[in-house]
Amino acid sequence: MSSALEKAMSVLEFMVTRPEGCAVSDIAAGLGLPPSGVHRMLKELEKIGYVRQRRDMGDYELTVRLAALGLSWLGQTGIPDVAEPILDALAHRAQELARLALADGGALMHVSAVQGVRRGLRYDPGLDQGEPLHLASSAGGQAWLAAMDDDDALAAALGQGLVKPEAPGPEAPRSAAELLEILRGVRARGWARNANSYHDGMAAMAAVIRRPEGVADAGAPVGVVSLAGPSVRFTPERMEALAPDLLDAAEELGQASRATSWFCRGAERARAG
Repeated sequence: MSSALEKAMSVLEFMVTRPEGCAVSDIAAGLGLPPSGVHRMLKELEKIGYVRQRRDMGDYELTVRLAALGLSWLGQTGIPDVAEPILDALAHRAQELARLALADGGALMHVSAVQGVRRGLRYDPGLDQGEPLHLASSAGGQAWLAAMDDDDALAAALGQGLVKPEAPGPEAPRSAAELLEILRGVRARGWARNANSYHDGMAAMAAVIRRPEGVADAGAPVGVVSLAGPSVRFTPERMEALAPDLLDAAEELGQASRATSWFCRGAERARAG
């Protein structure tokens, strides 16, 4: 890490995954930085209101300022107004978690989610919400890769890393040949599905969102919509039954993309990076 700004951002990103707070030594060890430098960085971030020190233990935790900035930005893009009614209807029909991920700088990032299960066994994404989708092992990533030709899909998957570094599921593809076979199935079906791939015990399905006819970049992929749930309940048979609803939601989101400039620039961002 070469600059103070890069180091500060890495500290904030590390702390996002630890909402209960963390010690200077933990941050330093996790980022490979000297504890003295991390301590100085935290004091600077504390001055401008992004972190606070818990006086009882000495650990540092994020304030709500970072989240407030993110929510303010997201609200001004118009994405929640456009997406959440569609996701809410999909989650209600499926009784599973519905999510929207959009392309940004060559990555797919979740920007909205609605939980369709109110009680009992369910899949909660937790820390995955702030991370780019792992392309090769997630249903959303596989749907996205299947919209490319094989060469571009492999380049994108290998550039990110074919195997997810943390706890990949037992059914995740481990080779380029396995991934290409999965992508052939996605293209034939029109939507992606997997189980015990991104996480052991989790199943998901996803479809690509494309810009609608009559606009610039018509047909260009700009994101994915997905459903996820426990694999013991979210079976292939349930996915087949819900496929029309998922594809309808992808079409609705594509049509609704006319309403926000973020979607209008989506194809350009999808090519970035």
